[in-house]
Amino acid sequence: MAQAPHPLAGLKVVEVAHDIGGEFAGLLLAQMGAEVVKLEPPEGSPTRQVGPFAKGQVDPNASLNFWYYNSNKKSVTADLATPGGMAVLTDRLADADIFISTLQPAALTALGLDLYALSDTHPRLIVASITPFGLTGPWADYKSSDLVALAAGGPLNSCGYDDHSIPPIRPGGNQAHHTVTSFAQIGLMLALLERQNTGRGQVLDVSMHEACAVNVELANPYWFYPRVHVHRQTCRHAQPSPTQSALFRCADGRYVYFALILSEPKAWNALVNWMDSKGMAVQLTDPAFSDVAYRQEHFHEVQELVECFFLIQDSHEAYHDGQAAGLPIGVLNAPEDLFDDEHLKAREFFVDVAHDGLGKVAYPGALYRFSSFGEVPRTAAPKLGEHTDETLGTGAAKTPEEVAP
Repeated sequence: MAQAPHPLAGLKVVEVAHDIGGEFAGLLLAQMGAEVVKLEPPEGSPTRQVGPFAKGQVDPNASLNFWYYNSNKKSVTADLATPGGMAVLTDRLADADIFISTLQPAALTALGLDLYALSDTHPRLIVASITPFGLTGPWADYKSSDLVALAAGGPLNSCGYDDHSIPPIRPGGNQAHHTVTSFAQIGLMLALLERQNTGRGQVLDVSMHEACAVNVELANPYWFYPRVHVHRQTCRHAQPSPTQSALFRCADGRYVYFALILSEPKAWNALVNWMDSKGMAVQLTDPAFSDVAYRQEHFHEVQELVECFFLIQDSHEAYHDGQAAGLPIGVLNAPEDLFDDEHLKAREFFVDVAHDGLGKVAYPGALYRFSSFGEVPRTAAPKLGEHTDETLGTGAAKTPEEVAP
């Protein structure tokens, strides 16, 4: 069956994003076929200075962080604080479908930009404002970061270790930025659907603080209903009271995560049968352990036997055998282990992207797989200002001095 064009083919996006949240939003659109033009200051986006760097060489064109979040985009340098630079933005917005901005209110005012006025001037334009605290409110111009957002929004308090003398620990992976991007992406898709019906765009005001505030997992429902606080635990969900450890060391020195479920008969029987197949069930086959209350009363025995059970097994062997038994178990991988992950290999998750002077570099693959759309080829992130001349050659042409004095 012939595949249709990319899902967002023909969509034009202008991105003025100086943090990961806005850049990730542009990347998600680019991975579905949209043309995303990134406007950067003459010195480049601040994210170009975020390491690590290819071959350890600090260079605005060598940031691995920038490479990932800005692949499949075009780069145009324009100093928005100058008339020439602002003219470049105006020209690009004339036929754009989406404008992604991470500029906070004070920065918008300094540039003379009014997002709602832009929406009135360009009725079909969808403006996505992705900022730390939103466009209004007493904190609207406060500075933030991934860590600040997780702290102020609440998730950080649920992340850390059983030992509460140790402060909360920030989870990795730019989770606050990715959370606000997820909300922005949903909003953009809804705004595009609305535009199909009405012909009009709108302004999306998306706050990282608010996105994190509703991303605290069990903390909100536990407080809203029984009015109790949850407490952070090592490698398991924060709960009002401590739960048993879910990490088990294996014979190869690696760990598996295994949620030991005592109250569910099917899971309990599967565990006992699995342990018995290796001669490790011991007293767990005693009829007394068929009673949930008895299992809970003698939980320390169960925990000790399970710990011994995993200590005689290779972590990957335990993972596959446990999954075959229908149990919730996973092996703990380090990031570098994922390149050899058999499942990711089978799904061809990593893709090679050509980089000038470096050859092919492995990237995480597309976040979307559509059966009815063609695949969007992955291209390297643009070099600083790589597409400026291309832009100057269209619309109201500007000299390089006007764009970036």
